[in-house]
Amino acid sequence: MNEGIELSTTQEQKKSSNVVWHHATITREVRAKLNGHGSALLWFTGLSGSGKSTLAHAVEEKLYDMGCRTYVLDGDNIRHGLNGDLGFSIEDRSENIRRIGEVGKLFVDAGFVCMTAFISPLISDRDRARNIMNTGDFIEIFCHTPIEVCEERDVKGLYKKARAGEIPEFTGISSPYEVPPNPEISIDTANESVAECADRVIQYLVENGIVKNTA
Repeated sequence: MNEGIELSTTQEQKKSSNVVWHHATITREVRAKLNGHGSALLWFTGLSGSGKSTLAHAVEEKLYDMGCRTYVLDGDNIRHGLNGDLGFSIEDRSENIRRIGEVGKLFVDAGFVCMTAFISPLISDRDRARNIMNTGDFIEIFCHTPIEVCEERDVKGLYKKARAGEIPEFTGISSPYEVPPNPEISIDTANESVAECADRVIQYLVENGIVKNTA
């Protein structure tokens, strides 16, 4: 936890001076009226292999079919570009999540239902992303899949390498994962189909007035 706090302090020290936030004339509310739906950040979290990316893309497909503006920020894809300078130490992981939170906030302001698929193992990092959003904009979705199931799904062989000591600081093996105490949605991806899990997320969005049920 302390590492995240220290990093936050460092980031505060790095803030540019003499900058002023520019308020655009086309607001989030105007975009929502044009789109016909609201916007939010769906934050999928869980161990590697828990189904975060699969579920995020399944939800996006359903939202796309409903006529919604969507985008998925995937962990591996982001590290090819925006966060290509970061490693996997606790400090770098915290910075990885900080940047994603800021990008997600911009997507929400742009009128998108934005989905992120990151392990994001620390509560403090996820809370920092939540705290920069307006109330109700950050929807934490916990994929609580047993580690045994995650290992069975591991097509990349990452768990095997981690247990052999080839990958240091691997979440769930040599680095901790902190379970969300109060996620908006908790999904058992081991016992529910992808379609069932995606439907639960869509139901939440409809019930909370973010998107409209077009069925």
